Amino acid sequence: MFSRWPGRRSTDSSRTGRAGPLAAVNVPPTAGVLTCRVLDPVSEPVRQAEFVVSDSAGRKVVAGETDPYGSVLATVPAGEYRLAVKAEGYTPFHSNALVAPRALAGLGDVQLQLAQPPALPEPGEWEIDPTHSQIGFTARHIGLARIHGRFNSFAGAIRIGSAMEESAMHVVIDAATIDTGVGMRDDHLRSGDFLDVARFPTLEFYSDRFVHRGGSRWAVIGGLTLHGVSRTVTLDTQYLGLGTGLEGETRAACRATAELHREDFTLTWQTMLARGIAAIGSSISIDLDIQVVPKAS
Repeated sequence: MFSRWPGRRSTDSSRTGRAGPLAAVNVPPTAGVLTCRVLDPVSEPVRQAEFVVSDSAGRKVVAGETDPYGSVLATVPAGEYRLAVKAEGYTPFHSNALVAPRALAGLGDVQLQLAQPPALPEPGEWEIDPTHSQIGFTARHIGLARIHGRFNSFAGAIRIGSAMEESAMHVVIDAATIDTGVGMRDDHLRSGDFLDVARFPTLEFYSDRFVHRGGSRWAVIGGLTLHGVSRTVTLDTQYLGLGTGLEGETRAACRATAELHREDFTLTWQTMLARGIAAIGSSISIDLDIQVVPKAS
């Protein structure tokens, strides 16, 4: 449903939308405003819901998040648009909108519906499929660019409990298989300046704390042992559900991220460039794409 903001009627298009809460908004003559309020099933605002406004050709025009009151407010050139809204734990919402010059296209209250959470893996012993999984990382270089890398050899076992919160996992990574695509750099990372793989051949992560954060989001909290030092790390995990592989096997998948600080693991090697810029940043972003399968008998 489309409506103009209530106010004094006028045939002067330059005055349209000047009254009410939008009076202070500077709307160009060829643009209008698209707005709505995103609510949950009990009519409470959904904050930080992601929205995308696309034009009739499917090109993204503007995107963002709802404010603390669940509001979407976007100034766009006059035309036809499609609004998409999504939030964790809810089914996506889509609607068309026609935005006229110096007018407000109000979609009113958009009420999201709860999404059916993906089915969880069956209790039992599972293992990571390294062929369809990746353990990657990203580091800042000279304060500007990013270096991407991965570990090419790892193994992991997961025991799924009768309740998911009762599960546990153990992952072992071969430190010498670090791979950033540059041989000289990888040799340096394997040396005593960094991973020191001769003394610490593996990285290990163990967790028995699976905490449900709502919807498909979980926190997997455990101990990471790196460079001979153990620290508590939380994997911000999105569970993607179950699927069937090419050979009919059951698979479960997830994505996870974490941020590490090198100094926490005594990885303190550093060289400074001009103006005090560090060659390698302190923070390391970890990105996991994991598929697990039932452990073979």
